Amino acid sequence: MAVKLLQTPETTYRIHFQDCDMLGHLNNARYLDYFLNAREDHTTEHYALNLGQLAKEEGAGWVITKHHIAYLRPANHGETVRIRTQLIHFDNSNLVVEMQMLSEDGSRLKSVLWSEMAFVRVASATRTDHTDELMDMLDQLDVEDVSYDPDGFDERVKSLRKKLKRDRAGRDDE
Repeated sequence: MAVKLLQTPETTYRIHFQDCDMLGHLNNARYLDYFLNAREDHTTEHYALNLGQLAKEEGAGWVITKHHIAYLRPANHGETVRIRTQLIHFDNSNLVVEMQMLSEDGSRLKSVLWSEMAFVRVASATRTDHTDELMDMLDQLDVEDVSYDPDGFDERVKSLRKKLKRDRAGRDDE
């Protein structure tokens, strides 16, 4: 029997001084580094998928074509944050990964990122289709309860914030 893949892995990271602005907040450009490093860690650890090795062996890999990012609360120097990543859409040659940065306890949303990616041939930099093996893996990883709409980023952020607020209120009742 095949092992079920973890659809929404998460990792904690500490915000480092060199990544912060003069107010001690994570610099806006550095959010991308934290998110993409977390996703790479997740693909390696949970899916045995080394992106550099994939590019060498298959002659193809994913390139980012677009980011949508919302900065909601500052991530402060020395703070530990929780980063969740998940595949929310894919087709023959594209995918969209949602990444969330939360407080360490997971109760407050700090930032949300959607990264749209195209699968391209390394030699020609032209779009190509995912292999059947990759399509099978992507099908297992796709989080179906997230309804992806290319124009729905702001609505998704709003719904995540509402859910976390309800979750916090539920904890306060206990």
